[in-house]
This record gives sequence, C-alpha cells and structure tokens, in this order.
Amino acid sequence: MPASNFKQFLEHVKRNPARLNYGSAGAGTSHHLAGELFKQQTGTFITHIPYRGAGPALQDLIAGNVDMMFDGMGSSATHIKSGRIKALMVSGSQRNPAFPDVPCAAEVGLPDYTVTTWYGLWAPKGTPADVQARIIEDIRRIGAADEIKAIWAGNGAEYGGMTQAQFAKFVSTEVRRWAQVVKGAGAKLG
Repeated sequence: MPASNFKQFLEHVKRNPARLNYGSAGAGTSHHLAGELFKQQTGTFITHIPYRGAGPALQDLIAGNVDMMFDGMGSSATHIKSGRIKALMVSGSQRNPAFPDVPCAAEVGLPDYTVTTWYGLWAPKGTPADVQARIIEDIRRIGAADEIKAIWAGNGAEYGGMTQAQFAKFVSTEVRRWAQVVKGAGAKLG
C-alpha cells in the first residue's frame, strides 16, 4: 500500500476503484461490516475477501496478499507495535491511548465512523438465575483486577463490565445499527 498516512491511503483507494481489496475475519463479522461502513461513508469500492478468522487474514495482510484490513485491536495490537502492519486510523472520536500517534476517524474526516469490537458471554436458555449471577460476578471480579485491566489497556482495549440489562440493551442497539449497514451494502440478513 503506497500510503504512509490516512489521507494518502484514501486518495489511493479513490484513485483505484474496484482494484483494491480488504481482508476480514469472515463474511458478516464486525471486520467485514467495518469495511462496508467505511465504503459507505467514503463513497469508495473495495472488494471484500473473507477469511476463516482474523489470524489468517492478518497473515495475508502481513504477507502482502491483501491490500488492507479492518480489524480489532485485540488481534492487531501486537502486529502494529512490532511494525509488521501500519495502523492508519482508529474508529471513533478519540485516539486510542495505546496508540497515541494513530489518528481517530473524526480527525481524518469521518466523524460518524465508529466501530467497536466487543465480547459477550451467553448461557443456554434456562440456565438458572443464581448460576448466571455467580458467573457474572466472577467475570466482573476478574475483569476488575489491575493485572487484567493492564493487559486489556496494553492492547488498546478496555473491560466493559456491563450488567445483564445493560448488555442486553447494548446488543439490541448494535443489531439495529449494523442491520442498516448491511441493508446499505445490499446484502441480505439471515
């Protein structure tokens, strides 16, 4: 990729419609949808190349077999820190404290480009409430430990620690939000 910053990158993408591609962790993943959202907000066209996970996509990015990738910090942080890949932008309205030299989307002219990678824990339907409560409390306790917080922060992430009700509302909002991106991309849900 002949770009050392986001501005050069976007100019290159716009000069080469349908000639560039991006790898993702698979069709329908947050990585794929992040690419589709980017295309919608920049008016560009980049071909999606789905992989079976972020690891294989990152390997091909490092090897130069794909032009770019939209990825979460959890899998990319080590490669960014080592210099194997170059981060051109982080999503949202603030720089990531773990990567203070990488501009955020709002700084590069994409104020509505916000993508987060998040993790949740689900249990089978019918799991007793007391078992759910015990699991949630154990996870909250572990997530609140300074050592765990430091590991997450070092990779540009943070522990969320939502309650069950907060998480349910968050998931519902995310589903509605990303359904609009899918619809805008012309893809089918389900």
